[in-house]
Amino acid sequence: MIAKGLLKYIDQLDTFKRFGRVKRVVGLMIESQGPESSIGDVCYIYVGNNKKRKIQAEVVGFREENVILMPYTTIQDISPGSLVEASSKPLEIKVGAGLIGSVIDSLGKPLDGSFLPKGLTAVPTDQAPPNPMSRPPIENTIEVGVRIIDSLLTVGNGQRVGIFAGSGVGKSTLLGMIARNTTADLNVIALIGERGREVREFIERDLGVEGLKRSIVVVATSDQPALMRIKGALTATAIAEYFRDKGLNVMMMMDSVTRVAMAQREIGLAVGEPPTTKGYTPSVFSVLPKLLERTGTNEHGSITGFYTVLVDGDDMNEPIADTVRGILDGHFVLDRELANKGQFPAINVLKSISRIMNHIVPEEHVKAAERLRDLLSTYINSEDLINIGAYKKGSSKEIDEAIQLYPLIISFLKQKVDEKVTLPEGVNHLIQLIEKGE
Repeated sequence: MIAKGLLKYIDQLDTFKRFGRVKRVVGLMIESQGPESSIGDVCYIYVGNNKKRKIQAEVVGFREENVILMPYTTIQDISPGSLVEASSKPLEIKVGAGLIGSVIDSLGKPLDGSFLPKGLTAVPTDQAPPNPMSRPPIENTIEVGVRIIDSLLTVGNGQRVGIFAGSGVGKSTLLGMIARNTTADLNVIALIGERGREVREFIERDLGVEGLKRSIVVVATSDQPALMRIKGALTATAIAEYFRDKGLNVMMMMDSVTRVAMAQREIGLAVGEPPTTKGYTPSVFSVLPKLLERTGTNEHGSITGFYTVLVDGDDMNEPIADTVRGILDGHFVLDRELANKGQFPAINVLKSISRIMNHIVPEEHVKAAERLRDLLSTYINSEDLINIGAYKKGSSKEIDEAIQLYPLIISFLKQKVDEKVTLPEGVNHLIQLIEKGE
């Protein structure tokens, strides 16, 4: 029986190797005559003086009968006629518990040059999102250890949230706080398009030793080819999916989705796609839903996602921000004006929303959160009158109460970077604050 099984397996093996030759290189694109391959397949291009060294590239399109490839690394050593070998399979990475605590690149290799641990499982980076009918509804909260989020923008276990902000408003610091304080079983953090200097700073300063012990960090810096930046996002998502299928509750953080979209635009333009909305190609708006829908719940576990979105000039309606906001289950807006006032986290509560919150927390909690929003909105709408002394006390009971509680509200919204506040503590603080005004 074993011999028959082996013979059947051998019969199914493709024993041929397929080769092609590089015809030309234009910008990011390598065009080769052959080999026979499909979109997404990995190919190896033999380079160097002895043609024994090889670099990886991926099939991204076809032109007439030629194959269009994009490399995972630089292309300086490629020459006309370089041999191209087809692998006939897409990119796979190795995943397992041995990766926890590691910092890896987009291809799943440790950034410090060490070897991968044994006992890992190979998984493809590009997978289909779970079937909608196999996704259990989100019913439980997940604690992130940030008071303003846990109490006013409560996140569900398996929810996906966007963090929208301009540059330098505290996105990385907020992600570090969440990674250190969350009750999730594991963090998977993707740093896409970051400056090289910021990577180590984030790992050592924002994430810290304790945070790294329960995290896997995937890094694709801004100097790497566009394909590596996209693969960084896909690799991190595949790692999160692997642990979700093992029954874990995974916290997935990606900084930033905007740079993934920019990398896809580079590839789209290189293969001849027409630029449409503000220079973004149509493929950008098909890649984003496929990437973001892969997280969430399935029948085994959950992936709670935090995705940062860079908004140019703090414009919340630019194409990528608008598209991502429509896909995700909530959005937190980091406000530059609040950051300039020294309020951290600089989350603008009145512009932020968690679409799941009202379904997963008690009614008392919902009412207290709504009441705080009302008081904060009342104060901000009357702030000019109050500051110039035009408002007379007693004119409005609502404004009087907002003025009385405003200092306490601001104190409640602030939190030190190294301070951890549990969800029950945050909710109790919120309810006590509202009761003081009644």
